[in-house]
Amino acid sequence: MGGCFSDVRGGQQAVGSGGPAAGASPQELNDAVGYFLHSRGLRGLFTTLELSFSASKLRNLDVLSKSDPMVVLYSKKRDGMLEELGRTEVIMNSLSPAWITKFTINYQFEIVQPLVIRVYDVDTKYHNIPVKMLNLNEQDYLGEASCALSEIVTKPSRSMTLNLQDQRGHSGLHSGTITIHAEETVASRVAVEMILRCSKLENKDTFSKSDPFLRISKIVESGSSIPICKTEVINDNLNPVWKPVTLSMQQFGSKENPLMIECFDFNSSGKHDLIGKLQTSVSDLEKLGREKNGANFYISSVARPDNRKMLKGQLFVDKFIEKTQYSFLDYISSGFELNFMVAIDFTASNGDPRLPASLHFIDPSGRLNSYQQAIIGVGEVLQFYDSDRRFLAWGFGGRIAYESVSHCFNLNGNSEECEVSGVEGIMSAYAMALHNVALAGPTLFGPVINKAAEIASRSLSTRQNKYFILLIITDGVITDLQETKDAIVKASDLPMSILIVGVGGADYKEMEILDADNGKRLESSTGRIATRDIVQFVPMRDVQGSQVSVVQALLEELPGQFLSYMQSRDITPHLAHPREASAPPFPQ
Repeated sequence: MGGCFSDVRGGQQAVGSGGPAAGASPQELNDAVGYFLHSRGLRGLFTTLELSFSASKLRNLDVLSKSDPMVVLYSKKRDGMLEELGRTEVIMNSLSPAWITKFTINYQFEIVQPLVIRVYDVDTKYHNIPVKMLNLNEQDYLGEASCALSEIVTKPSRSMTLNLQDQRGHSGLHSGTITIHAEETVASRVAVEMILRCSKLENKDTFSKSDPFLRISKIVESGSSIPICKTEVINDNLNPVWKPVTLSMQQFGSKENPLMIECFDFNSSGKHDLIGKLQTSVSDLEKLGREKNGANFYISSVARPDNRKMLKGQLFVDKFIEKTQYSFLDYISSGFELNFMVAIDFTASNGDPRLPASLHFIDPSGRLNSYQQAIIGVGEVLQFYDSDRRFLAWGFGGRIAYESVSHCFNLNGNSEECEVSGVEGIMSAYAMALHNVALAGPTLFGPVINKAAEIASRSLSTRQNKYFILLIITDGVITDLQETKDAIVKASDLPMSILIVGVGGADYKEMEILDADNGKRLESSTGRIATRDIVQFVPMRDVQGSQVSVVQALLEELPGQFLSYMQSRDITPHLAHPREASAPPFPQ
């Protein structure tokens, strides 16, 4: 679930199954004039389009496999400078990829909107890094193409195929092509959630069973298909049941629009074996779910596509729910708040704060250390979502006066109250604590996470419209990994997210386990699985020199995590009188 992300670990994860509204809507319409016109039923100054990309015959720069391509889309400004609009997922081992990630862009008739599309081969060692954090200079450049947005929309099929060129503008004989398809987005909150399963699939493997996954594509007027969703891979199973798939009307258009569902046997080479396919629609899938019937897959002859062979394998819809899908801004504008909490690492591995080599050194010249950068960067963004701007601030791994080491102490030195006023209050309390707290250790996360979770849990009993964000800034390897996992799994049921920033040069492999970006949710010591992914971990060194700041990398998943909580609890925003609601909808 959630928005699109890097197609890591051999492309076995789901992509696009949360719908484009999984986070804040891409490029939410914020033009005041356009809003004024739309609110009065008049045509706005722009039309919102969704761009899809596919490629053919890309160059192969890998030795033992095929290229792992990713598209980066730019808009070209009047001064010639490029502004990055977004990146697709990485598709493993493919020279003719069709990416699922879409780009939302506002088409304006009255201006020329030049676009530049660049294709990169992402090196294998970077596959576990979110695509937004990739340094493009470290990836292999496969080619680029450029056009005006108006060139695409004036084509009868709204599709345009361009030859890829090198950076000098030369078209190589074997550079390949890129195809851009534009569709007008449908302004609707309607979404459907389905649980899909198959039975009696054909076995394509010799020494084991097939590893099936589904790819759902929308068939457009030209007859071509645009992929909109891919399920996760289920290993060694001919009767798979996939995690729930959520499709928004922006993705499928209308219930009657034709869809193509293909079932593949996953191969790490990228050459997946087609098990079978079927043409259907959302309306047909709803009927399958209602009548509890299965639809047979078929295969077509290459020579005669209309000659279909029906297969024993069937697709079933075990659950079909039509629901309203609200955006992140729907909740925020109706009175929901984000409460910021911060926990700072005071372990001895940071170095003596009095010395310039220390990660805690406060430079008299005003140059910010890594802890200060993270506090100000995240705090200045989140402060606008908290009406009273009073934040909770703790330290851990330090010794106060002659007491024993504390793994959760109030940063301001007040034994009763941990709140401070604004980002300035956190910075002041942090500077004061460096004079009053002796650095010690070890590095334990469990106590601060449990403290934050306790506060988030209390907000449920008082039925507050609050969602809590705990920022942990650390330089070291945690020594209570299992206790931390237990705390996170417990907190996954609460209105809470955890952001972790790694500063310094430590080995953060264990920290990356806490961030479930690999598709595998955390498991507690008792075998309980986390309800949802609530952790985002970013090593500061990984974003230095990239096109994305540490704040962007930290906060990119937050709207999706917020929405996953609201959707799991069936909490809807108040759309009227946002600040005057007497009964906020948080369940007890």
